[in-house]
Amino acid sequence: MANDKDDNRGFASMDKEKQREIASKGGKAAHEKGSAHEFDSEEASKAGKKGGQNSHRND
Repeated sequence: MANDKDDNRGFASMDKEKQREIASKGGKAAHEKGSAHEFDSEEASKAGKKGGQNSHRND
């Protein structure tokens, strides 16, 4: 069981806007560094189909 003092710790406990702001900074830094992955349309299509298959696996 979590202690009350731990309830406001960590990324997941932040409000969604703060999480989005921090994640955006990480993405921008990765692109500036040149280490960010950029999907082409074919690769993005394959990833989307795979995600759809996995999310409907138990239907």
